[in-house]
Amino acid sequence: MITGIKGVRIRRAAAAVITAGAVLSTGALTAAPAQAVTKPTITAKGGYVMNNGTGKSLYTKAADTKLSTGSTTKIMTAKVVLSQSNLNLDAKVTVQKAYSDYIVDNNYASSAHLIVGDKVTVRQLLYGLMLPSGCDAAYALADKFGSGSTRAARVKSFLSKMNSTAKSLGMTNTHFDSFDGIGHGSNYSTPRDLTKLASSAMKSSTFRTVVKTKSTKQKATTKSGGYRYYNWDNTNPLLGTYTGTIGVKTGSGPEAKFCLVFAATRNGKTVIGTVLASTSVANRTADAKKLLNYGFAV
Repeated sequence: MITGIKGVRIRRAAAAVITAGAVLSTGALTAAPAQAVTKPTITAKGGYVMNNGTGKSLYTKAADTKLSTGSTTKIMTAKVVLSQSNLNLDAKVTVQKAYSDYIVDNNYASSAHLIVGDKVTVRQLLYGLMLPSGCDAAYALADKFGSGSTRAARVKSFLSKMNSTAKSLGMTNTHFDSFDGIGHGSNYSTPRDLTKLASSAMKSSTFRTVVKTKSTKQKATTKSGGYRYYNWDNTNPLLGTYTGTIGVKTGSGPEAKFCLVFAATRNGKTVIGTVLASTSVANRTADAKKLLNYGFAV
């Protein structure tokens, strides 16, 4: 009797082993499906993310909705400057009173705090434009690289270059009426268009160097022939807080709310994107990080 029970136990055990083996071999043939990545929820009105290497869209939320861009406009300002033929980045530009007056006239807009009479290089103006988001630096660049006999004509010419560049990049839902994002009723873009712009701008090594810089100290010549240092910190909160961040630009304003065009590289993959009209500075950063995490996961 005991022997019989043992035999049953042995047969059951063998059957269990065979069954387990069948399960294992079946499992080897049909692997379990990968865990699906949940699409994030963001506070921003609009968002877009793409794989910068392939151009593939990875995330969209109102990606083609026209929204105010704030200082993300300055990406185009830099793009137009860096697209000039025979550009001399070390060419000196004298800071005019009009540039500092402009800051005051616009309720003390974001500024590089350029001092009237100082001689700064084009390269330094690009740092002043993109790190502290200097509207005075933007004005100086528009004045320098627009054409015409008056400052107003040069600014108008520069705006024309901004819009023609947008058209050439296929930014079909974009229009600029300002060189810095302080719009006059017709300064808008979309998350998709701004991401296209940033992707194009990042092809410039000078642009890449500037926008990944967390802080800089720049020596400028004063009116009297001496020198002073400008210390500028980057307004991009992802630099130093999100591993792999390589750019690019913040924006804000009463209409624009809180915007951020962002890019990061991890394991050879570059993800680039935009959030427009986030509800606060903290939410703008959180939105961007969520979208970057998602972009790297999918």
